[in-house]
Amino acid sequence: MVKKLSELTILCGVEACAVTYPPGSNAQPEAWPSTVAARRLIFEYKTLPANRMVNQEIFLEQWIKKATERLEKLKEENHSKELIQVMFQSLGRKGLQNVKKEDLDELGWLIDQNLKDIDERIHALVTAYAYGGKVD
Repeated sequence: MVKKLSELTILCGVEACAVTYPPGSNAQPEAWPSTVAARRLIFEYKTLPANRMVNQEIFLEQWIKKATERLEKLKEENHSKELIQVMFQSLGRKGLQNVKKEDLDELGWLIDQNLKDIDERIHALVTAYAYGGKVD
């Protein structure tokens, strides 16, 4: 156990201690890495303000919040990709029959953005060609 704890402190860059009680009713506890270090860490732990303490419930709430935020971000990315797919399908004469009304404004913005990107690329190509340079 002490070996694993030592490895964790090195890998994670945190301080830790262990207090073990050997078998026997009169045996004195053993502290790792030392009695002084263990007492100091235990004192620091006990004097932490309540708002710095994290229990399992708080940890899970924070984890769920972060996971929910990641989920929302992925939903937005998927929605954008779906609109891009619809944009290209509409160019292939499939039309916009299956597009929701609320998505049409966003689709219009996406098309405008793509046209702007194309115009910038054309301008860069024309400029590079005029000066005999290369385009990234």
